[in-house]
Amino acid sequence: MDDTGAPVAVPETVRRIVSLVPSLTESVAATVPEALVGATDWCSHPADLDVARVRGTKNPDLDAIRRLRPDAVLANAEENRAPDIEALRASGVAVWVTRIETLDGAFASLDRMFALACRTARPAWLDAAERAWLAPEDGPRRTAIVPIWRRPWMVVGRDTFTGDVLRRLGVDNLYAGHAERYPKIPLDELVGRRPELVVLPDEPYAFSATDGPECFPGLSCALVSGRLLTWYGPSLVEARAELRRALG
Repeated sequence: MDDTGAPVAVPETVRRIVSLVPSLTESVAATVPEALVGATDWCSHPADLDVARVRGTKNPDLDAIRRLRPDAVLANAEENRAPDIEALRASGVAVWVTRIETLDGAFASLDRMFALACRTARPAWLDAAERAWLAPEDGPRRTAIVPIWRRPWMVVGRDTFTGDVLRRLGVDNLYAGHAERYPKIPLDELVGRRPELVVLPDEPYAFSATDGPECFPGLSCALVSGRLLTWYGPSLVEARAELRRALG
């Protein structure tokens, strides 16, 4: 069963994998690159990835995926739409769905994915990533908001991988208790919360030095890599050290 509890008829030998999640694409490319035959247009790592493209995470080309004859398709409960997953399964495609909301959950999910969906050994980079995050963070804790979009403004809310990564870095998301996972919050409310830190990733919205910080006068802003903050895969090996530097 995958992370959602759905039974998945993965063959004993997996030679052809299509990934519908950028971080899982990078994970497979770093582990069994010869098996990766398809990925979304948003799958940007590794930079030299040369596989068939199957459109986006929210609008995959289902016929193109079927034509690739995958032994397994890798998806995520948050990033991919249930109707697309069900349509592939209805046509006999084995779709393995991950559900990842915490750092420890990511490690466990990736371990199961490689063993049960990719039929391969646990990669060395996964061991290195777990070691990198093993020690607790020392030092004072800080509060933060994490915008992920503007027009309208949206922030990271409850039960997210991003929020847990920041928590492990000593940064507490002020909207972690919100009823929604990615709530729309007016800018004046965000500024009024007076967080000690405004964390601005470069994805999904491409916040930059000239697009984002000007909206939070008098507040400390940290521009960070979205890949390091939100992806679960080989990036986790370096993410802790790099995010520490970016957060200041």
